[in-house]
Amino acid sequence: MLLITVVLLILGVYLTKVVLRKTIGDFVSRTNRKWQQHLIKYKLLNALSLVVAIIILKATLPLLFEGVPELLIFMEKLLDIFQLIVVFRIINSILKATEESLLSTQLYIDKPISSYFQLIRIALVVLGIVLSLSILLSKSPLYFFGAFGAISAVLLLIFKDTLLGLVASVQISANDMVRIGDWVEMPKFNADGDVVSINLNTVKVKNWDKTITTVPTYYFVTEGFKNWRGMQDSGGRRIKRTLRVSLNSVRFVDEELRDRLMQYDLLKEYLTEREQEIQEHNKAKNVNTAVLINGRRLTNIGVFRVYIKKYLEQHPEIHQEMLMSVRQMNSDEFGVPIEVYCFANTTKFVKYEEIQSDVFDHLFAAATFFDIELFQRPTGKELTMINKK
Repeated sequence: MLLITVVLLILGVYLTKVVLRKTIGDFVSRTNRKWQQHLIKYKLLNALSLVVAIIILKATLPLLFEGVPELLIFMEKLLDIFQLIVVFRIINSILKATEESLLSTQLYIDKPISSYFQLIRIALVVLGIVLSLSILLSKSPLYFFGAFGAISAVLLLIFKDTLLGLVASVQISANDMVRIGDWVEMPKFNADGDVVSINLNTVKVKNWDKTITTVPTYYFVTEGFKNWRGMQDSGGRRIKRTLRVSLNSVRFVDEELRDRLMQYDLLKEYLTEREQEIQEHNKAKNVNTAVLINGRRLTNIGVFRVYIKKYLEQHPEIHQEMLMSVRQMNSDEFGVPIEVYCFANTTKFVKYEEIQSDVFDHLFAAATFFDIELFQRPTGKELTMINKK
């Protein structure tokens, strides 16, 4: 009887798998329904084939242990537990297939739904353990749940991270703090890259150097972090850098410099209007214009700021609909900082760096056309020349 039972189990499970794969498997492979394909991927057919094994064992156990009633009772309990495991395995396959199907849709692709499916699976494991103990010890499940209440403090300690992660996942989802695919920056954990998964306990960040940083989910609620999603959604990325002008090179615009500046296409219209305005003002005030310091005058640093602004306004790769500013900041021992603040019309890292570099390559070279010297610390070569003098 034992040999017959083993042969029936092997044949029954094998034939069931073959039949299911030939019918359901072939049908799913011909269709383009992702959920059914995910069911095959997570071995639902294997789990269903075990139902045949349960039916065979249900029929043969009384015959196998006919003369040993105590052992028969014990084996029937084990069979009930095995039946419970098969049911939970089927449910788990359906849950995993549903989770992956939802994550592949546009509506849920950036939502932390994995956390909720993980919580369901944890609840199923706890329920399975309780029901198995209930079957094995012939006790009511309420008895074990009551025992869990008595050791709730220990359970809270064991599942502390899980509970904190659950609360954090709900807050992250409700407040739309982090989505899968977001670029986040969390210096405390050296995390700087794209979010690739949000689970019940952890958030995985794929850094730009291709390493993976795992951060506990609740830290995204309790700690500060930077999410670059707003920049990516805006379509532009900020450029904020300074040019430091040496104070020794700042001067008024005389006739010689003005004639040179009038040759620059971007400044011709501006200089014409400003010169007329300044001349009218000085004439009305009867200013002695023979001395440059008297009355209103243009300065080379002021004209340079105007040139930078007009250069940015005609640049094809600078976002013209976003904030643009060229301002002079407080001078210090390193000269006069001129801050360039604008936005590139791309969010892609490599293209953004190329645009930023091209802009400042031009500005570094253009400074000399305004008789402006950009500040830098003296190098060994300059110090040697000073010593020789």
